[in-house]
Amino acid sequence: MALNEPGESHHSVQEALRVLDTVARHPAGITDAELGRHLGLGPQRLTTLLRMLRREGYVLRLPDGAYAVGAAFTHLTSTDGHEGALRRKLQRTLDRLRDDVGAAIYLSRYDDGEVRVTQCAAGPGAPAVNEWVDFRWAAHASAVGKSLLGQLDRDGRRDHLARHRMARLTSRTITSERLLLSHLDAQPPSAPVLDLQEYAVGTVCAAVAFSAGERVGSLALSMPVSQAHRLRRAADRLHQEAAPVLLSLSIRP
Repeated sequence: MALNEPGESHHSVQEALRVLDTVARHPAGITDAELGRHLGLGPQRLTTLLRMLRREGYVLRLPDGAYAVGAAFTHLTSTDGHEGALRRKLQRTLDRLRDDVGAAIYLSRYDDGEVRVTQCAAGPGAPAVNEWVDFRWAAHASAVGKSLLGQLDRDGRRDHLARHRMARLTSRTITSERLLLSHLDAQPPSAPVLDLQEYAVGTVCAAVAFSAGERVGSLALSMPVSQAHRLRRAADRLHQEAAPVLLSLSIRP
């Protein structure tokens, strides 16, 4: 199964990993000027990356102004308890995004031929969508599913649809395989996928795709249709947060 990899977030993550690797090689700390010379990054780009890394807890600024690795990086690079540390780190990111955007947030992956929602951040002011049909059987109708299918090649998409009947869930659901495949082909890899009451009446959703190696994933949100006027701006915010999520998934012991 070939993958269509979204490029923008992947590029940002590769830059951030280079920064982290360089900082980790200087346990006594390294200044931003030294980082820039080592990595060939301009001041504006480096400042943006360092701001994100500090917010995520991967680097910290020492009293003398130099940068050193932070606790979050130490936890994720430890072989002892890596999976638990990763899950907690991702949940904090999802919780923060839920509060910032005012919508329920979902993290999903395509695993062994199935759509799996692995983590969710919801609350009284940001209710989760009612999963009235298992997401594994609704990839054709949900923003999550379509963002994951969009990262597969055409054979991978056809294989999935052959195993999961395209049922009509609402009057807006696409049930034509030809039409769905056409829409997936036309979807820009870096653009959010929208679900305007295709999965559930009364709910709108958006999802952005990301991939780490062979790991196909999606970051998504849902909100009541009464708030649909906020969807495009919320989707843009979601797109901005794909890089930190992908970075967390890319840091290994």
